[in-house]
Amino acid sequence: MGIEYSPEISDLLGRVRRRPNAGWPWRPGEPVPGGLTVKQSWGWLFVPDGRVLTLVNPRDGVVSLPGGSLEPEDAGDPGRALAREAGEEAQAVIGGPVYLGYLYDRVGSANGGHECARVRMAAALRGAGPSAPDPASGRHYRRLLVAPGLAVELLGWGLPGLRQARAAVAVAAARWGVPVRADETIEELPVAGRRFH
Repeated sequence: MGIEYSPEISDLLGRVRRRPNAGWPWRPGEPVPGGLTVKQSWGWLFVPDGRVLTLVNPRDGVVSLPGGSLEPEDAGDPGRALAREAGEEAQAVIGGPVYLGYLYDRVGSANGGHECARVRMAAALRGAGPSAPDPASGRHYRRLLVAPGLAVELLGWGLPGLRQARAAVAVAAARWGVPVRADETIEELPVAGRRFH
């Protein structure tokens, strides 16, 4: 059986543009070393059928996971940053995030040219409110639920991304009982939002 999606989603996916893979080494399960700045936190946000939330910027077609840079109000907590960013970008409400590991950014493009860590987390997606622009950037993302393997493909992350996805799925299956093999239907969250149980 093929992947199911609407003609509108087909049009959107036809405009997807992948960012070049930065090649940051993935450090699964390793704590961020002392002295290495945690600059960003991004999350694999799972719904009960095993799909994850991805964001598509309709202006340029770039796909991303919810997340972003730590701000002073996050007090250095990547989980707090993820919850805040997911709320701003996708109007998402998440359960307590679980740390998966980090990407080591030697060049530090997000940190003024100094090396930094880009944390990856997993969390349960409890719901999403009415669609709205991100207050920080003005971007109005389209919110798609996709199987984790397809998310890796849309993100353009290759084998390192697949390793991340597998780590995230293992946590989600153990913690929230999501199926290891996700529903493969691609679904856009309604503009009015949606709750998950």
